[in-house]
Amino acid sequence: MNSLRTLDLVVIAVYFIAVALIGLKFARRQTSTEAYFVARRSIPHWAMGLSIFATIISSITFIAYPGAAYKGNWNLLVPGFMAVGVLLLLGTTLIAFFRHAVGMSAYEYFEKRFGYGARAYSALAFTAGHFSKMGFVLFTITTAICGMTGWDKYQVIVGVGVVTILYTLIGGLEAVIWTEVLQGIVKLLGVVVVLGVLIHIMPGGLGAAVHLASEQHKFSLGSFDFDLAQNGNFWVMLLYGSFWYLQKYAADQTLVQRYLVAKSDRDALKGVALGAGLCVPAWMAFMLVGTLLWAYYQLSGEAFPAHLLDKTGKVISDQVFPFFLTTHIPAGLAGVFMAALFSAAMSTMSSDLNCLSAVGVEDYYRKLRPQATDQQQLWMGKVIVVVCGVIAVGLGAFIARKGDSALALYYAATAIVSAGLAGMFLLAFFSRRANRQGLWIGIVTALVFTAWATLTGGKYKMLDLPWNYSWPDVMIGVGAHVLVLVVGYGASWLFPADQNVKTEWTFWGWLEQRKNLGVKQP
Repeated sequence: MNSLRTLDLVVIAVYFIAVALIGLKFARRQTSTEAYFVARRSIPHWAMGLSIFATIISSITFIAYPGAAYKGNWNLLVPGFMAVGVLLLLGTTLIAFFRHAVGMSAYEYFEKRFGYGARAYSALAFTAGHFSKMGFVLFTITTAICGMTGWDKYQVIVGVGVVTILYTLIGGLEAVIWTEVLQGIVKLLGVVVVLGVLIHIMPGGLGAAVHLASEQHKFSLGSFDFDLAQNGNFWVMLLYGSFWYLQKYAADQTLVQRYLVAKSDRDALKGVALGAGLCVPAWMAFMLVGTLLWAYYQLSGEAFPAHLLDKTGKVISDQVFPFFLTTHIPAGLAGVFMAALFSAAMSTMSSDLNCLSAVGVEDYYRKLRPQATDQQQLWMGKVIVVVCGVIAVGLGAFIARKGDSALALYYAATAIVSAGLAGMFLLAFFSRRANRQGLWIGIVTALVFTAWATLTGGKYKMLDLPWNYSWPDVMIGVGAHVLVLVVGYGASWLFPADQNVKTEWTFWGWLEQRKNLGVKQP
C-alpha cells in the first residue's frame, strides 16, 4: 500500500482535529505553574487512570510486543506483571507519601533526604532515561506507518513531533491528560480491531491457532531455572520488572506527577490502580497479536516479500505486523489502527515533555533563579517543552537511521540509564541511618559498574578486558539499583548520621505520623 485509502485518511484527520481542539480548549487556562504542571490538582480518578494507561502503552508496545511474540514467546511480558505487583506491595503508602511530601517534582524528596546534589542527580537521571524513551517511541511508529503508507520515516517523525510539541506547549498538563483519555480509548479500539480481523481470517479458526502456538511453546514465559546469567530467563525479567516499576512508582516524574493531579489520596490510588489494571491486559493483547500473526502465516502458507527478509533469509519480526496491516486490514479499520498508533506515540511523548519541563523548572531553574516570578517560571517551562521536543525528534531520527529489534534494544537502554534510582529511593525511604556520604559512594559504585558492564558486555561491547560482563543487558539496571542500596547503606555507617533527617521522611516515621494524626490510608 503506497497510500492510505480515503476512509482511512478521514479517520486519521478526525483524530488529529480532536487532539488539536482539546489542546486549544485548555490553552487559556495555563496562567500559572500550578495549572501547567499539576492541572490545579483537580483531575477525576478515571481520567487520571486512562492518562497513565495511555502514557505507558506507547508505540513501542504497538510494534515491539507483537514483533517479540512473533519471533519468540511471551517472555518479554513478564516485566509488565510487576506493574501490578509493586503497586499491591507499596502503592498505598507511596502514593499518599508523595502527595504530602512534594509540591510538583518527585525529586524534591531526595533533596529533603540527602541534599540538593541528590535531587539534581535523580532529576538528571530521569531526564536521560526519558529522552531515550521518546526517541524509541518516535522511531517505532515509522515501522508501521511507513510500511502502510510509503511515507518518508523522517517526515513522519518530524510531523508527529511538531504536533505533539504544539498541543503540549499551549495546553499544559490538562491538555496532555484529556488528550490521553481520548488516546487511551483509541488505543483500545486499535488492538480490538486487529484481534478481530486476525481471528476472523485465521485458517481453521482461533482454536487451530492456539493449538499450534501451544505445541510450539509460543505462550511460554521463559525458563524457570534460577539462572540470572541466562538471557530471557523468567527470573531475570521478573527482577528487571520489579526494579523498573519500583522506579516508576517511586522515582519517575511521569507517575508521581499523576499522583499530584488527583483531588484526594483515595482518588490518586484509584487512578493508578485503574491505569495499571488496564496496562496488563493490553500488553497481553499485543503479545496475543504477535502469536496469532505467527500462527496465521504458518497455517495460511502466505509468503513474505523479499524486503521483509534479512540477509540470512529470515523474516524481520518487527516488520511482520506492519505488513499484515498493509495487506489485510479493511479500509476505515486501518485508519482506526493508524490513529491508535499515532496516539500511542503522542500520548507518551506529550506526557514526557510536560514532565521534563516540570523537572527543568522545579529542580533547576528555581535554584538558579530563586527570585523568578511564577510567570517567568511558566515561560521557562514552555521553552523547555520546545527544546526537549526538538531534541527528542532528533533522537528519533537517529534511532530510525540505525534501526534494531526495538523492544530488546529499548529494554537494554532503559536498564543502562536507570542510574540506580529505585535503589536510591529504597535507601532514603527505609533507612533513617543512610546519609548523603554513603549515598554518593553507592551512586559512584553503581555508575562504575554500569560503565564497565556496558563497555564490556552486551551486543555492542567496545572493550575486551580480562573480566567482562556476561549477564543479560537488563540486569545492568538491576545491578545498579542493588549497588546503590547495599553499598550506600554500608558506607553510611562510616560517617555520622544526618541530624536533620525528619522522622516523617522515612517509611517508619511516615506510618507513625499518620497513625498519631488519625489519618486513614487511602
